[in-house]
Amino acid sequence: MFEVVRLTLTLAAVTTVLLLLVATPLAWWLARSPSWWKEVVAAVTSLPLVLPPTVLGFYLLVALGPDSPLMAPLHVFGVRTLAFTFTGLVIGSIFYSMPFAVQPLRTAFEAVGREPMEAAATLRASPLDAFFTVAVPLARRGFLSAAVLVFAHTIGEFGVVLMIGGGVPGRTEVVSIRIYQLVEALQYGQAHALAAGLAAFAFISLLVLFLIDRRFSRLGA
Repeated sequence: MFEVVRLTLTLAAVTTVLLLLVATPLAWWLARSPSWWKEVVAAVTSLPLVLPPTVLGFYLLVALGPDSPLMAPLHVFGVRTLAFTFTGLVIGSIFYSMPFAVQPLRTAFEAVGREPMEAAATLRASPLDAFFTVAVPLARRGFLSAAVLVFAHTIGEFGVVLMIGGGVPGRTEVVSIRIYQLVEALQYGQAHALAAGLAAFAFISLLVLFLIDRRFSRLGA
């Protein structure tokens, strides 16, 4: 049981860090670009909100499988598939949790506005310097919300991780899959303990989000 919890927490932590790195420039572009194409990109990144997890998981399974053209460049390194691996779980989790990072960050960057960036430019700050010294601190509320949402959402994943990971013990078996397996085996006591733990974690995550929102609202951020 400890190994399952450890793997789940590791998956959530790795996914959160990588997704923030990926989502930050994407959300910045969505918040600042005048191009109408940005709404097309926004719609694509938001697809996991409406797609059944099994649909997304199926296409990721195909994309990361040994016959996928995307995997062909890795064949020379002896890697034929990323399905049923921890790396595959991370990739699947990044796609599945993408909107929970991009949307809070986009909203936060839009709230920053152009005036602070223009003021930084008049002080001869480069765009990169202005981004890290002005935009990021002003958007910290969005970063905190995105981190909490992604971490909590990854903890509770089921459909995608089942399709792409298969629940291999010690490699891809996370808490949600273990609960499903325990129910199938009619081991309701253990299933209840894990399910109650996830329910408590979900409540705490939402409480943290509300407290973050309340604190920043008081600060006027």
